[in-house]
Amino acid sequence: MDNHKPQILAPAGNKASFLAAIAAGADAVYCGLKNYSARMEAKNFTIEELSPLCRLAHENGVKVYVALNSLLKHEDLSFAAGLIAQLSRQVKPDGLIIQDLALIDLAKQTGFEGELHLSTLANATFPAALKLIRENLDIDRVVIPRELSVDEIKALAAACPEKLSLELFIHGALCYGISGRCYWSSYFGGKSGLRGRCVQPCRRIYTQKGKTGRFFSCVDLSLDVLSKVLLPLSEISAWKIEGRKKGPHYVYYTVSAYKLFRDQGSDPAQKKNALELLSRSLGRKGTHYNFLPQRPQNPVSTDSQTGSGLLVGKISGPGQNPWLSPNEELLPKDLLRIGYEDEVSHNTLRVGKFVPKRGRLYIKPLAGSKSASGSYVFLTDRREKALEDMISELENKIVKESLANDPESTFTAKLPKRFKENIPTCEIDVYRNHARLNKGAKPGLWLDPDDIKEKKIKDYSCCWWLPPVTWPDEEKQLKENIDFLISRGSKNFVLNVAWQIALFDGIRNLNIWAGPFCNIGNVLALKVIHSLGFSGAIASPELGRDDYLNLIKNSPLPLGMVLSGNWPLSISRTLSSQIQTGYPFISPKGEHAWATKYGSNFWIYPNWSIDLTDKKEELLKAGYSMFVNLIEPLPADIIMKKREGKWNWGIGLA
Repeated sequence: MDNHKPQILAPAGNKASFLAAIAAGADAVYCGLKNYSARMEAKNFTIEELSPLCRLAHENGVKVYVALNSLLKHEDLSFAAGLIAQLSRQVKPDGLIIQDLALIDLAKQTGFEGELHLSTLANATFPAALKLIRENLDIDRVVIPRELSVDEIKALAAACPEKLSLELFIHGALCYGISGRCYWSSYFGGKSGLRGRCVQPCRRIYTQKGKTGRFFSCVDLSLDVLSKVLLPLSEISAWKIEGRKKGPHYVYYTVSAYKLFRDQGSDPAQKKNALELLSRSLGRKGTHYNFLPQRPQNPVSTDSQTGSGLLVGKISGPGQNPWLSPNEELLPKDLLRIGYEDEVSHNTLRVGKFVPKRGRLYIKPLAGSKSASGSYVFLTDRREKALEDMISELENKIVKESLANDPESTFTAKLPKRFKENIPTCEIDVYRNHARLNKGAKPGLWLDPDDIKEKKIKDYSCCWWLPPVTWPDEEKQLKENIDFLISRGSKNFVLNVAWQIALFDGIRNLNIWAGPFCNIGNVLALKVIHSLGFSGAIASPELGRDDYLNLIKNSPLPLGMVLSGNWPLSISRTLSSQIQTGYPFISPKGEHAWATKYGSNFWIYPNWSIDLTDKKEELLKAGYSMFVNLIEPLPADIIMKKREGKWNWGIGLA
């Protein structure tokens, strides 16, 4: 389609960035509220702050999408419904970006009339998923993963049904883990990335076999000139720029650059201008990751600094009088970040006066801290006068209205009725290798992407576990494996992506459960899962005790939980060449983990297990009926640590 122009979708984590997006000519802005955003570290907005900004955006022809893309617990449902009701009345956004399936039901309950966009955290990664999502859930747009190649993107576009569109990340920070498949922050410290509270343990320094580095810290995604090959794909309705924690300078420059790539990318002069804008946008070094399948780039770079912002130098000088000689001129009000967040000398500094390139800026260390000498310095925000003037001009046009007469909603979410069937209790040991199945327990087996017809399988009655991510080129083989198993009498399946049920084509008389990687934490998500044809569900292992007990009270489906075993910190499509699989690597706090590869993905495991076996009786009494033990083969060099494996049981899911 020659006239197809995808939206340039800009991030906004604060008012200045929101206004910078409008000033740059963005087609749409996405932002979050103070609650239920997958970027809780951004400043985000209150309803009162967002209402006049949304009105101003609409006056300038800019759409606004609000991200409510957090995993919800039982206690969140009514409050989240109240927020949607308030948004409908006071903000009137054009759509919501959601991860948790409960938001689909809550949007209907509150009468929300805008679009629903399924976040990349929902892991819709293969073609058959798209038809299911549109026909069964009435979703308007799906945000597809950052890890895809252009051929995989084309496969999704070709399978995209009418009235559904795709949104694609083209620029910004990369997470090491596949979206919706990273539990590193939660497992290490109780702060869930699925709840927007990730503390980014992947960005820290790790050690393996005497080598030390930031082995899991990614550079930024930047498709820049490659974005032109996406223009013929009319199913892609938006080019998304990541960066809700970024300042207005970054937003203005990246939006301006990608407008040029989209509208004038065939003009060599304009393409050069766009590249120059990106080079000045204060981002990390860029990579196109897997976009070109014939020339993939590993986004984990141990040779370059991966701190957020533009690297401008390293601090020199002794003792209490260190200084910076920047490789870029510094302007008044520039914001510098000194070091990485996990370093003792980490600090931020607002520049007071102009500093020429190779000039000298003296840095006063924080009180009581060590000298910052040797620390890298990153320019994270800049306020040129021209941009400040544009932001001020727009700010003066904001018409504020009092919302005092429209109090917070006291909406009570309508919950489903609890299932009444008497479900027999079972405990399942899940293995990787069929030959290692324990005959004394009900067996479970991971269904790997290889052709299982060539394997000598003696028992097809075991519970087959599907992988937690399915890439486009794996769909056909996975479907063939499922059909083969069913033809041999297999009836029990655990799906670790809800959309994998599309591969069963409505086949009846099967026992299909939603697995723990479906990240289910509330009964309205279970209601949606039930409507898709699932027989039961295994709750998210991130939950705390009260969360588990609340979940069963109104569950429309039988429930299970992960009782013990090996749970991954993260699943990724890439691994640094500096990390060897099967060998332990060590965090700064002495935590051990290892990497292993299954199919096309790398799984990162800690050397201590989940162990809630002493909670089984309490969960049985509450009504849980399936208990899962995940048994992972241990490499020879891995020694499991005797450590309490309660995860969030006692502290709750933050």
